[in-house]
Amino acid sequence: MTRFRSALAPLAIALLGFTAVPQPAWAAPPKPVPSAQERQQAAVTAAPACAPTVKGATTNARLTNLFTTYGNDNSRLDDWTGADGTYSLKLPNGRELWVFSDTFLGRVNPDGTRPPVVEEGGTTVFLNNSFAVERDGRLSTIHDGTEAKPTAVMPPRDGKHWYWAGDATLAGGIVEVTYQEYERYGTGAWDWRWHRNVVARFAPGRLERPISVHDLPSGSGVAWASAVLKDGGHTYVYGVEDLGSTKYMHLARVKGESLLGRWEYRRADGTWSANEADSARVMGGVANEYSVSRVGSGYVLITHDTTEALSPNIVAYSACSPAGPFTGKQHVYTTPETRGDVFTYNAHAHPDIAGGGLVVSYNVNSFVNTDHYRDVSIYRPRFLDVTFG
Repeated sequence: MTRFRSALAPLAIALLGFTAVPQPAWAAPPKPVPSAQERQQAAVTAAPACAPTVKGATTNARLTNLFTTYGNDNSRLDDWTGADGTYSLKLPNGRELWVFSDTFLGRVNPDGTRPPVVEEGGTTVFLNNSFAVERDGRLSTIHDGTEAKPTAVMPPRDGKHWYWAGDATLAGGIVEVTYQEYERYGTGAWDWRWHRNVVARFAPGRLERPISVHDLPSGSGVAWASAVLKDGGHTYVYGVEDLGSTKYMHLARVKGESLLGRWEYRRADGTWSANEADSARVMGGVANEYSVSRVGSGYVLITHDTTEALSPNIVAYSACSPAGPFTGKQHVYTTPETRGDVFTYNAHAHPDIAGGGLVVSYNVNSFVNTDHYRDVSIYRPRFLDVTFG
């Protein structure tokens, strides 16, 4: 079984709640599965006074077309043709950094198909993480290795481990990108699990490999960071406790800009603790990737709705503080790509990206691996402009 089949497809199924990613033996034991009433707690209809109202969501044609055109361009054969993850960060020189997890590089055929991955006898390179940089409406792919043999920007330590990206932030001019390390412990399709969280630091002018890699808190089974938000002198780090069909938000913060600072964790009573074991479930219903953004005088959480199995729905919650509580569930958008084996997941916002509202991306995938060869458009992000009243 190739790395493509053993990594990308099981991740997609796990994200949609068919199975929980097994935790390492040394991690905290899994918490009890909540009742149906607890799972619906996040769907409180009363919105806070500062909450903006979702007016609508329309396709962001510029970004959707930018990645479509770039992905189909064969002027280089070591560049991006599709990926998921889709985080973004504005660099000091004004360029936009796009952060991806599983990525296809190579040729796109004239009929909109792509060759199989190298591991299956084709020519398409498959990496577990990559970057793209946007400048003046033009994209370029960042990878390590060579043009003939590209490698991931965040290299695995061996053939049994790999990294998927989380959100990124800028600290003193240095790019800090969070990654979750996963490990394979057997030969079966499901013999893999989350292992730990790290942050990799990159120089903006040399993004093909990290300057340094540092451990992040990993002792309580929370994958940090689904989202990062700078606000009020702190950097807030949002994580997910993934129990499969049920996923919970957790929240930590660091004073200042760098994730290398001293972390403190949100307790159930709303206070902060220096002990990671005190990290409490803030709310349920979030996806593995989501976002919290400042909108007007409030804060908006954007996520795929995981209170529904295989949901095509993107929803928003609001709060008057970056720590919540997030209430007032509002429907944002129903993804039209969801049909048959094709599904969508991991919607989140890009507040630093210019658009006709709050820019939101979501990922498209398929349970059938050969669909990624049959139709290159499946494994590419889509972009929306969400407006508020």
